[in-house]
Amino acid sequence: MANKNSHTPFPEVSVVIPLYNEAQSLKELSDKIKTALKDKYSFEIIFVDDGSTDDSWAVIESLSQSDDSIHGVQFLRNYGKSTALQAGFDEAEGKYIATLDADLQDDPNEIPEMIGMLQKGYDLVSGWKKRRHDPITKTIPSRFFNKVTASITRIELNDFNCGLKVYKREVIDHIQLYGELHRYIPLLAKREGFDNIGEKVVKHHPRKHGQTKFGISRFMHGFLDLLTVIFVDRYQQSPMHFFGTLGFFFLVIGGLINGYLAIEKIFFGQNLGDRPLLLFGVMLMVLGAQFFSIGFLGELFYKTQNHFDQPNIKDKT
Repeated sequence: MANKNSHTPFPEVSVVIPLYNEAQSLKELSDKIKTALKDKYSFEIIFVDDGSTDDSWAVIESLSQSDDSIHGVQFLRNYGKSTALQAGFDEAEGKYIATLDADLQDDPNEIPEMIGMLQKGYDLVSGWKKRRHDPITKTIPSRFFNKVTASITRIELNDFNCGLKVYKREVIDHIQLYGELHRYIPLLAKREGFDNIGEKVVKHHPRKHGQTKFGISRFMHGFLDLLTVIFVDRYQQSPMHFFGTLGFFFLVIGGLINGYLAIEKIFFGQNLGDRPLLLFGVMLMVLGAQFFSIGFLGELFYKTQNHFDQPNIKDKT
């Protein structure tokens, strides 16, 4: 990364900020981060421009030229928050990693106290926007989403999607983000053995510039991503356990149906050509064979390849 060299000591804290079209907020945000950390920790700020179409990258370049602690990564197109966070994690050199959104709603002054919680033994600490300054169309779905997620994952957090989080370096070294899995970093960390997860009530400010990126599609994608994470958590290393169980179930039911029909045909001379039950039994057996095949392919895929979508980075500063 530009502006870093082998003679520069590693910072204690790396602040990773994914962003999309937040040019108006970046200067003020960087000033607030520096004010919050300058007398407490050495730090670096890493802005990850996720394919912005405004002047965000020009602002990042200007900030990095005037301050060696500020760096940036620019994508050719919009990949999403998970990929942007992962790119920031890959560049981060700090002992502690902090993340926050670029819209000035997260308060950087919370970071030192959250790092203090890490020093007391937590692996990661997630912010909780207990009092939110967002429209009701965003807060109500978010509360429902958090309740369901906490119940399914058995992780006692009130705000999984809060952008303000801090991590020990070992945590980010053991997780890989892709797709839309940034909402479930606590679950990914727990899966790797980092189960000492804390939460802190944090200040949440009204948005000053631009518009929220939240939409109903993100709400729906969130639950689909949850199913993905749960499936991967339980069956990534043994997909046959899931698909094979389904395949065995369908094959047994289909076999029993077809066996019953065969007995009727052989011993009672029943005509099976117009029996829907015959088609249903055959269909179940075909589905069973297909699920077994998917399980075998999953096992082969897992053992031969571990592929993640890599962004095309346009520039760094």
